[in-house]
Amino acid sequence: MKQELSARSVQVEKRPGYHRCGPGLYLQVASGGTKAWIFRFKSPVNGKQREMGLGSLCTISLAEARIEARKCRQQMLTGADPIEERLSDRRNNQLEQARAITFQQAAEQCIASKKHEWKNVKHAQQWINTLTTHAYPTIGKLSVAALDTGLVLKVLEPIWVTKAETASRVRQRIETVWDWAKARGYVTGENPARLRGHLDKLLSKTSKIKRVKHHAALPYKDINPFITALRNKTGSSPLALEFLILTAGRTSEITGAKWGEINLDAKVWTIPENRMKAGKQHRVPLCARAIQILTSINTSRNPEDFVFPGWKTGTGLSNGAMLVLMSKMEYGEYTPHGFRSTFRDWCSEETHAFQSETIEQALAHTIKNQVEAAYRRGDQLERRRVLMREWERYVEADQTKKLGKVIALKKRRT
Repeated sequence: MKQELSARSVQVEKRPGYHRCGPGLYLQVASGGTKAWIFRFKSPVNGKQREMGLGSLCTISLAEARIEARKCRQQMLTGADPIEERLSDRRNNQLEQARAITFQQAAEQCIASKKHEWKNVKHAQQWINTLTTHAYPTIGKLSVAALDTGLVLKVLEPIWVTKAETASRVRQRIETVWDWAKARGYVTGENPARLRGHLDKLLSKTSKIKRVKHHAALPYKDINPFITALRNKTGSSPLALEFLILTAGRTSEITGAKWGEINLDAKVWTIPENRMKAGKQHRVPLCARAIQILTSINTSRNPEDFVFPGWKTGTGLSNGAMLVLMSKMEYGEYTPHGFRSTFRDWCSEETHAFQSETIEQALAHTIKNQVEAAYRRGDQLERRRVLMREWERYVEADQTKKLGKVIALKKRRT
């Protein structure tokens, strides 16, 4: 058996090869003169000869190398392979480091990965705003793996009753971030922000707390006086608002409309799927007045130009422009989106020739019944064209004159 090298010997040894320094421990001298510690052993797992590097002589002394070799021999006594054990330790360390990612970091990465699937570009900003305001101050700097029910409650309880709708969204977003982190391997176990079977046992039911505030809608019988007042206004906003009323469209659909979507010959406005709430292309039949509004606008009608331009070049009308206009007209208690309800109420009360499905198509509502949705094939464009023509006639008609005629007729009969 070769004599083991001493501490002095390992410093002066220059012969290339392996030099024994203890049970299984060798000093490896490379042809270039570099020296490193090697532990040579037969794996208890598969019986194969293996070599395990313990580090360079420059950083680990002979005494330290013998300690490391002793640890390896102790592992082998338990039937473990030292190399596999080291790899396992490294993986665990990497996992622990990964799990050290904070909730805010996880949320930011989650938002970045999901923003491409959101139709509304403002959706990501809404996530950031709600989490920044309500979640980050409490859990933002904590490890996402440290998140538990108590911390989630600490975020939600202060706003669960006073801001029920906001609190519900914050909870949903925390839940989504945690699910994202679990899919990435940062956390394990049950989601501490889940509602069903968990938080719903600890928090009040939101349905008992929140009061749904719908968009205020102008009564449909008052639509003609409003339109008359609206036509006395000038600018892009009044035209956009009247176009919204005549098409029963959403505010974002109107402000984002571009000339490339308009077919004046076919009298159809085709809104692409990426601008629709339901994510499906929607064709809108244009009545005579809607066409008149479009043809009255002095523009080059470049396909990429906005139909209703904003103040800044290359931008559409702002979302708040029509709301501000209504406030100036002293109709501030109502909203532009509320005109969809105005239209829907008129359909329910004043029309009987149109099926509910046609009306829902006109509003571009999604069919919640999947079976019914599967059998819906066309978009009933021509039926809706008739419906919107009738709506235009009602909007144009002075209802007070009609009422006066009815009263006069009754007087004659009596």
